[in-house]
Amino acid sequence: MVWLALASGVAHAQLEFEAAPIAYDTTPVNTRITRLQAQIDAGEIELQRDPQRGYLESVLKLLNVPPSSQTLVFSKTSLQLRRITPSRPRAVYFSDDMYIGYCQQGDVLEVAAQDSQQGTIFYTLNQTAPEDPAAKPQFLRDRGQCLTCHASSRTQGVPGLLVRSVYSDQGGHPLLGSGTFNTDHSSDFFKRWGGWYVTGQHGAMRHMGNVIAKRQAPEAIDREAGANITDLSPIVSVTPYLTPHSDLVALMVLEHQVQMHNHLTLVNFETRSALHHDQIMNKALERPADFESELTGRRIQGVVDKLVRYMLFSQEFALAAPVAGTSGFTAEFSNTGPRDSRGRSLRDLDLQTRMFKYPCSYLIYSDSFTQLPPQAKSAVLDKLRAVLSGRDQSPEFVHLSPEDRRAIHEILSDTLSGWKSAASEGMTE
Repeated sequence: MVWLALASGVAHAQLEFEAAPIAYDTTPVNTRITRLQAQIDAGEIELQRDPQRGYLESVLKLLNVPPSSQTLVFSKTSLQLRRITPSRPRAVYFSDDMYIGYCQQGDVLEVAAQDSQQGTIFYTLNQTAPEDPAAKPQFLRDRGQCLTCHASSRTQGVPGLLVRSVYSDQGGHPLLGSGTFNTDHSSDFFKRWGGWYVTGQHGAMRHMGNVIAKRQAPEAIDREAGANITDLSPIVSVTPYLTPHSDLVALMVLEHQVQMHNHLTLVNFETRSALHHDQIMNKALERPADFESELTGRRIQGVVDKLVRYMLFSQEFALAAPVAGTSGFTAEFSNTGPRDSRGRSLRDLDLQTRMFKYPCSYLIYSDSFTQLPPQAKSAVLDKLRAVLSGRDQSPEFVHLSPEDRRAIHEILSDTLSGWKSAASEGMTE
């Protein structure tokens, strides 16, 4: 199942996650979907089906996925590509640990949920009315089809999601010969959102959204025509969707979040794989069972360093103009999550020169982070403390001013269990 956008690459990538200790396909998972399905099966919850949108609204409500997160993609780059055109885009909705894809008259809802140990788990939910009225809807877990595209270098080599920007023709076909872009918070605005609709203000900056590419000259798209659009109704009928928006800020947050999830999964898988290798070698060499090799330490630290760089927004694209969305997503997103004693939150958006006021990923509160293997979690926290205290002045963190570092440290001190107080860390002035 191709999820957020078409990916190329080889499935079953570097970490061999189908084998022990990961056993991605066979290990039981605990996602919000497995818990919801258990409630459905027990008769505690009943999904409501709408004749037009199927189970979409009921699923979003039960999973607390906000309609304001809606983004619309018109390139044929997902499972139900025959249902997708510029006149009938696919809608994507998301929360911190859930992603829902909806197509008009689609056969299924496409669902991705985060498991704290196994990463992104893919499901489908049949949208057609059941022949037996007593039959309970079933979320079916994907058994490998999705991984053809969703386990490659574009997802950090683990099962995960991605946001792609493509040159899309009038039929929604991606013109892959002209190149595509895997986008996150570091991506140049100029290369983002090809094949997507985008509603919002962004000043003089230009992106690839809202426009169709011509086959004879795909790269000569008219970025000016797609700029600063706040109303999609002259371009596409938005009546079939839950909102008339494809919010720019939601797209920016989505880009950051999917790769942050991928980095967290990579750290989890690599740590477990390294420790598993040590267990095998310890037994073979008759070493103590808890012996950890130098190689294992290097493997863990390598992926930890990548994670910390990403979660602290190293190499983030600097906004040349303020940006604003249209759907209310900005306020709804910012109002969720913990705040420190001064009312500050890692979810506070800046949107003037960068995405967040306090550039440290809010997914530090997620189960995917808090339930990392102890060796990895400890290494991440140590690295974060070194950066935020000013002891680590590596070039990749030069974007963090002393004030930024202190503010993030203070927020974490108040809101993240296990974080040391600022007084014990010798924070820089």
